[in-house]
Amino acid sequence: MNINIRGDKIEITEAIKNYVKEKLERLEKYFEEPTKISAHILVRVKNGEQSIEVTIPTDRYTLRAEEKHADLYAAVDEVIDVLERQIRKNKTKLNRYRNVESMGFMLFEEEEEKEEDSKIIKRKNIESKPMSEEEAILQMELLGHDFFVFKNVDEECTSVLYKRKDGQYGIINAK
Repeated sequence: MNINIRGDKIEITEAIKNYVKEKLERLEKYFEEPTKISAHILVRVKNGEQSIEVTIPTDRYTLRAEEKHADLYAAVDEVIDVLERQIRKNKTKLNRYRNVESMGFMLFEEEEEKEEDSKIIKRKNIESKPMSEEEAILQMELLGHDFFVFKNVDEECTSVLYKRKDGQYGIINAK
């Protein structure tokens, strides 16, 4: 696996590089051709907390996980566990729809996990009235939700406003 490690407000030492590479080797068994796979790692320090973001793009899908911890090595362990769970959980779902080998995953019969059926358990109809983005932020905060769907008068489309992990807001426009 090709590994590209960058640091933001932190110097990436040889020890950090070696630890990340060693842990990423655990994921190689899930790919048919791990030498063709690249992993992009971003290590950050913010408010005394270490954060690691790993993105592994392939031909048809992208694996991504981000974890924060006071100890960088613990954050690396956690992010690798998250990525491994993503692969194991989703390979059975992918198998239902497509040939998994064509997606780049290798099958391990002894490691198959219980298949969980994804189903819609709740459906809601909402009245979406036209409003500005500022009004939508206020409405979302009043409701105490992490996201809010509204008719965006500024963009003349339906939009989804969401709260990001960093406390800021993001918006998705459906044109």
